[in-house]
Amino acid sequence: MKELLKDLNKAFENKIRLGIMSALVVNDYLDFNSLKDLLGVTDGNLASHLKSLEKSKYVSFKKEFLDRKPNTKYSATNEGIKAFEKHIRAIEQLLK
Repeated sequence: MKELLKDLNKAFENKIRLGIMSALVVNDYLDFNSLKDLLGVTDGNLASHLKSLEKSKYVSFKKEFLDRKPNTKYSATNEGIKAFEKHIRAIEQLLK
């Protein structure tokens, strides 16, 4: 059991962070409002969880303007994808 638990990543234990990573792993990128709508969270809540994932270097962002409005796109980094897949494999092993 200890071996299985060591592969669980604390960065993904929160359901919002788990949702963010799930969405970003299967999409090249998503903008802030798309993530917010998809997860049903507030601006502040999403921003704080994205910042946590950015600090872990699991998520990167790119700012641009669309029709003179700021638009921030988020994507999972290679490091984030590897860490997330490892986390998911650990959960799968626990459930077996």
